[in-house]
Formats: sequence, C-alpha cells, structure tokens
Amino acid sequence: MNLAYDDLGPQAGRPVLLVHGHPFDRSMWRPQAEHLGKSGYRVITPDLRGYGESGSQDTKTRLDVFARDLIDLADHLGLDRFVLGGLSMGGQIVMQLVRDHPGRVEALLLADTFAGLDTPQAKQARYDTADRIIEEGMERYAEELLPKMISKQTRATRPDVEAHVRRMMRNAPNTGAAAALRGRAERPDYTPTLSRITVPTLVVVGSEDEFTPVGDAELIHREIRNSALVVIEGAGHLPNLEREAEFDEALGTFLNDSGATP
Repeated sequence: MNLAYDDLGPQAGRPVLLVHGHPFDRSMWRPQAEHLGKSGYRVITPDLRGYGESGSQDTKTRLDVFARDLIDLADHLGLDRFVLGGLSMGGQIVMQLVRDHPGRVEALLLADTFAGLDTPQAKQARYDTADRIIEEGMERYAEELLPKMISKQTRATRPDVEAHVRRMMRNAPNTGAAAALRGRAERPDYTPTLSRITVPTLVVVGSEDEFTPVGDAELIHREIRNSALVVIEGAGHLPNLEREAEFDEALGTFLNDSGATP
C-alpha cells in the first residue's frame, strides 16, 4: 500500500508521525505539521488507506492493516524510531501499532480516543452506517456528525474550522470510510495493553468532546504510567483544530519535556 503523505520540516529533524481520524484526511493535522515543522521537527502526515488521496479496494480494513501500512511508510522513509500520534480512530490505530511494534515508538500522543470495545449496539451501528454511506454517500452523514465533532463554541466563533471539518467529511471516499467502520467494529480491546506502554505519552481531550469524553482520556492516563493528561477547555472532538494554539503548546511542551527535541 502506497500512502499519500506530506513530509514537512527538516529531514534531519526528530520524526513525528501523525495519524488522522475518521472520516478525515491528512489536512486534519495541518496546524500541527506547520507548527512543529517550523520548530525543527520532521512531521509526516499520511492519508490512511481509503481516505484522502490513498486509494483502497478493501471492503473491510482492520486496524492492524492500517498500523502495518504506517510501519511500511516509516520503513520507506528510513524511520527506525519516531514519535507517534493519533486522534480518535487514529488514536486506536496508534494503540494497535504500539501493541504490535512497540520498539518503533519513542513517544506517544493519544488525542480524543477510546481504548475499550464498542457496546453491541455501537458495533452494529458501525456496520449499519457503513452500509448506509455506501448507498447514500457522505453528504448527509457529514451533516449529522458535524454538530458532535466540534463544540458549540467552536461553531459560533470559528467558521473556518467548521468549513474545514465539513469539507473533509463530505469529501471522504465513502468506500474507504465504510471499510474502516467495518474493520473498527472488530478491533480488540486495547485497555489491557495500556499498562505495557512505557514510553512518554501525552493524552489530550477536548472538554466538550461528545464522542470520547474526558472520562475516557482519564482511563487511558491512569493505565499508562508515564503519561500526562491535558484537557483543552471549550473544544469538542477535534481540539487540534478548534484550539490549535493550546493544543500546539501542550504538544510542544510534551515533546521538549520527554526528550524528543529536534
């Protein structure tokens, strides 16, 4: 699988690989990529298979497949060890990757994500939604998700963020998004493996996140011994876009404090 990706910052900089969520693309990380790139980090932001400019013929894409794609990309770029971050589904892919390939990761960012399993109802809803977006496309689905993706405060004050989020969701390939939903429904429970993570970890969550509320982030923080928790006030499920200055400050401080300096 050849993933589309951006590679910003100096080639000799400390590598940071950032994994987008569903149903987005690599532009989700643009503020962080530009900020960290200017600070001397090398920031790689891929489109996951089936999203953005990365094609796929899958009808179901498991999270271990996404994780393997990222390892293949890191190998292609000559990255032996790297900082790895993900948001929402991207965070679950990160947890899968660090479980399968723990020696490759030197620090972790887990943003607005959930380590446990879906309820039976939520699992079935993923299958049903996958079938629906294959039939209908992404437009209606995107409009339903938007009010839950970003906070009311963001919608009232940041029309630029709302437009970006809407555009990413509406433009997501419905086949790739459906394949990911089906694969995600069958993911393992990552909670038991969190205590095995020994690298420095930053856990971030928006205070108004409806999908993965603060309690989910607190659980991850408790289970990972060498972790810090930052709650971004006023943000929903996408604090890196809704409150990019606060998010960038938290991430930059973490990278400096954890020794992952450029």
